[in-house]
Amino acid sequence: MIKKSLTSLIFKGLAFTQEETKFIDQQFEKIQLKRGELVLGFNENVNHQFYVFSGCLRTFFVDSTGKEHTLQFAIKDWWISDYIAYFNHSKSLLSIECIQDATLYKIAKKDIERIYDRVPSTERFFREKMEKAFVRFQKRILSNLAETATERYLNFLRQYPNIEQKVKNYHIASYLGIATESLSRIRKEIAEE
Repeated sequence: MIKKSLTSLIFKGLAFTQEETKFIDQQFEKIQLKRGELVLGFNENVNHQFYVFSGCLRTFFVDSTGKEHTLQFAIKDWWISDYIAYFNHSKSLLSIECIQDATLYKIAKKDIERIYDRVPSTERFFREKMEKAFVRFQKRILSNLAETATERYLNFLRQYPNIEQKVKNYHIASYLGIATESLSRIRKEIAEE
């Protein structure tokens, strides 16, 4: 069996020379994380994005009362970072926690820029990824404003199939903006239908 390069896994659909593949692969640093470890904590410098090769992570915010609000889960083939801080060159507002043992590939902003300069097709690839992520976040905002908790839960299941077994109930409830008890009630109602 031929081992695929990291570049071919990340940049699906793009063709590269061997030299380009080697160059791109060298820009990434592999990271192994255990459940419970933080990739990023509050008020840290953010100079990296992370590609999720395996495992599951969550991005969350802690409000002034100490309550956690989950913004995103990241599973295989997703990207994660505190993009507010990353693009604004500011300290992190969000934290990223490993909620299932994970393998990530970390890349610095300067190294992404080097890839863009050397292999221009990658810039379009990343732009399209960011556009899709922006659309998902706007849909999520609209969902939180206009849909019932049950509808938000069903959308969550569509967006993150098979994740329920890997994620704690309070993380899912936090993502949906509801209490854990409400999540249990919704699941029970769905099961009875």
